[in-house]
Amino acid sequence: MVSKIRTVAFIGMRPSEITVEAQISPGIASFCIVGLPDKTVGEAKERIRSTFYQLGIGFPAKKVIVNMAPADIPKGGSHYDLPIALAILGAMEAIDIRLFENTISIGELGLDGGLCYVSGAICAAMLANENDMALVCPKACETEAAWSGNDGIIACPNIITVINHFSGITQVAKTEVCSNRFREPPEYEVDMSDVYGQPFAKRALEVAASGGHNLLMIGSPGSGKSMLASRMMTILPPLSPAEALETTCIYSLAGMSPDNGLIHLPPYRDPHHSASLISIVGGGSDAKPGELSLAHNGILFLDELPEFQRQTIDALRQPLETNNITVARAKEHITYPANIQLIAAMNPCKCGFYGVPQRQCQKAPRCAIEYRNRISGPILDRFDIIIFVNSIKVAELFEKEDRETSETVRKRVTVARAIQVRRAEDSGVSELKLNGKARGKYLNEVTRLEGATSTFFQQIVQSTNISARGCHKILRVSRTIADMEGSTIIQKHHIAEAAQYKLSGNC
Repeated sequence: MVSKIRTVAFIGMRPSEITVEAQISPGIASFCIVGLPDKTVGEAKERIRSTFYQLGIGFPAKKVIVNMAPADIPKGGSHYDLPIALAILGAMEAIDIRLFENTISIGELGLDGGLCYVSGAICAAMLANENDMALVCPKACETEAAWSGNDGIIACPNIITVINHFSGITQVAKTEVCSNRFREPPEYEVDMSDVYGQPFAKRALEVAASGGHNLLMIGSPGSGKSMLASRMMTILPPLSPAEALETTCIYSLAGMSPDNGLIHLPPYRDPHHSASLISIVGGGSDAKPGELSLAHNGILFLDELPEFQRQTIDALRQPLETNNITVARAKEHITYPANIQLIAAMNPCKCGFYGVPQRQCQKAPRCAIEYRNRISGPILDRFDIIIFVNSIKVAELFEKEDRETSETVRKRVTVARAIQVRRAEDSGVSELKLNGKARGKYLNEVTRLEGATSTFFQQIVQSTNISARGCHKILRVSRTIADMEGSTIIQKHHIAEAAQYKLSGNC
């Protein structure tokens, strides 16, 4: 008899249905798993033997063959333990395998038969939901899986509970998850009101947040660049339900799911400048998502940008344009989403005090030029906004007047983003609705200039040495500033402010 159990394989963000087949036949006692299993799957043999011992069932002293079909898809991960064990029990006729026909099973087995947390539960639940099937998963994955909207989540603490549930001996309670989390106001440990002074930098941050623009801050040590960047996430609106599910899927595949099972706020990633290329873009032997994908729908902050490896920085060029990253392997190409907002900070020179009287080194300005040249022109061109952050004055540290809170700024950002989303939907744009991601025909449509404004912009372009991409960056930022003011057309002062942000990077 051949018994079959459904499970999943994770190929990037795309889960694929896998059928686990088990057959017990006469012959020398052996246990063989075929179908391109990795070492983790191969080690499942000992966990399954121990589980059978805990169940009081003797492992078959015959030839046991487990096949995972289709056989040409690599199988990796410990979530195959449960389906393999159930398939073998079905082949032994210890359980009625027909009861599992409309279910997908995942779970890692402990030596005592308990089910341990596995990554990718929400992705598996979404696949099961699409095919009108239930999902059997560990109790530890319950909250995460339930956010998929699948009302057939069967979360069990151990394999005995799974067997008893399908045998009708006991019933597992239905999973319930509170959906009010989307309506809860976000809570942060930091706030924009913590920042003294820096009105120009705060304005640039709000513009960048409103349009999803990439931002580079240049300034001396202690001027507040990192402090400003860490508060960027506090002025961003919460993720939409679709964005939250997609972001949570990425973190689940990386084994980094939060305790509440759902990421409903824009993620903020700030890797150290010693991070390797693979840790940033993703990959490795198991092709896991990197920092670029973990920052999807959120912020990737790179502090001390020139200190990153040149190869790592240049690897950002394509993802910043395509909003995804493809990890190429000999037998497959895995694509992860990477719709990020890049925020970076750097010192003006190696010592950090170029332009500061009595503090800059004797190598100035040569040291500043050499330090700046660590960042290639194409990368600098990908920043919509480049600003210089000056050190605050002593008097500003003791100012008494109230400063704007993140909540106040976030309300304005939310309104500006809503205008962009509504305009994009009216134009038939289904993705990348913010001005910072506008492309092609839609970009030309929303950044159309009229009369004197067009002439003014042409004069700026002719008098400066900026690329065609740089021109589009200025237009995108101009459109965002106009949206922040509620203006339907781009005016001259919108162009002037946007050009100030872009052209300051050429100083």
